[in-house]
Amino acid sequence: MKILSFKGGVHPPEKKELSKDSPISKLPLPERLIIFTWQHTGASNDPLVKVKDYVYKGQKIGDKQAYVSAPIHAPTSGTVKRIGLYPHPTGKQMVGIEIEPDGKDEVYPDLPPSVNWQNLSPEEIKSRIREAGIVGLGGAAFPTHVKISPPPEKKIDTVILNGAECEPYLTIDYRLMLEKPELIIEGLHILMYVLGVKRGIIGIEDNKKDAVEVLKKYADSDIEIVTLPTKYPQGSEKHLIKAVLGREVPSGGLPMDVGVVVNNVGTAVAIAEHFRTGLPLISRGVTVTGEGVNSSKNLEVLIGTPVIKLIEYVGGFKGKPGKILFGGPMTGVAIYDLNTPIVKGTSGVVVFPEDKVEYYDPIPCVRCGKCLEVCPMGLMPTTLARYVKKGKLVEAEELGILDCIECGSCNYICPSRRPLLQWIRVGKTDILARRRK
Repeated sequence: MKILSFKGGVHPPEKKELSKDSPISKLPLPERLIIFTWQHTGASNDPLVKVKDYVYKGQKIGDKQAYVSAPIHAPTSGTVKRIGLYPHPTGKQMVGIEIEPDGKDEVYPDLPPSVNWQNLSPEEIKSRIREAGIVGLGGAAFPTHVKISPPPEKKIDTVILNGAECEPYLTIDYRLMLEKPELIIEGLHILMYVLGVKRGIIGIEDNKKDAVEVLKKYADSDIEIVTLPTKYPQGSEKHLIKAVLGREVPSGGLPMDVGVVVNNVGTAVAIAEHFRTGLPLISRGVTVTGEGVNSSKNLEVLIGTPVIKLIEYVGGFKGKPGKILFGGPMTGVAIYDLNTPIVKGTSGVVVFPEDKVEYYDPIPCVRCGKCLEVCPMGLMPTTLARYVKKGKLVEAEELGILDCIECGSCNYICPSRRPLLQWIRVGKTDILARRRK
């Protein structure tokens, strides 16, 4: 079995043991659901329902006639109680559709039927994936139908499924690989069929050897299971491609530029389940974990469920909470409201107790060079941050700031506790905003 890696990266404490042995359980139906019109990369949806409307499970309630977008659906049957602003995981207030479930879980009568995907054309499959609202479930939530529609001049020869799950604490992908391996393999075959390729690869870190063995039992000759050293950010698309195939995505480029499409194992499961059931993406797996909760679990959660319901289900807070993250500790976003709902990109909820949350005042750079050593993109984080602070965006762009994948390795390793990633994010945002003008 191949052992593959890349240059740079860090080794934060894994903390997988808190939740890795917890099978996926279904969270009970909450009293209300808040489905945001924007919870994917791309254009925000327009509501297709109004207050007091009755909606069915799987009914489309928001859409946008834009290529890079994905519709939203009612996770269960009930009544639309309100359409307005709600706390979003980004920290902003955004438009959400609040549904009060009626407990009947009535399925929308006009849902597309379950179907053998092999009887459909690639274009028909892409259309169904789009209408099902399926997006990347690894965190970025990029619309899947766009990702699997490369321009004709981009010749794809390989589909890679990301099973690395390199982010500390999170184990939902690991549980999916153990519990739904046949759906992962089927989803990969669907992606390969749509893209017209004969080679599929699933990359898994070597701290999940049992998942490797399980998937090998279901894989056929067209699918290879490769083992990757446990290192962060092994699950980054560009570094997964570099480690597995030895191909380097060019600066400013995409995986399709080197003949590859990468998807998450959770996305593959969602695709396979859609064709088996006809249901759109209305739920996802979420790891609820951390030293700040009484137990850690992997849950199947309806999109739009307030996070407090997940925390209550695992036994509530253990002591006073200090920080609650959507996502993992390296790339996750802290939320400020316990009513913030789960979105399509929420892979985990990590809770830290107050006594484990440390606040630092950064000190001047000591020129140790550690951020340069660990940057998986070969950038100079401390120089980029300094340029942004001084308003030298042209110089920052020339040094490759837009190639930063925002993994946070530089922040993690910096002995001076300088907010390097935060300054780099500011710079990237400003540069891209200027380009749009």
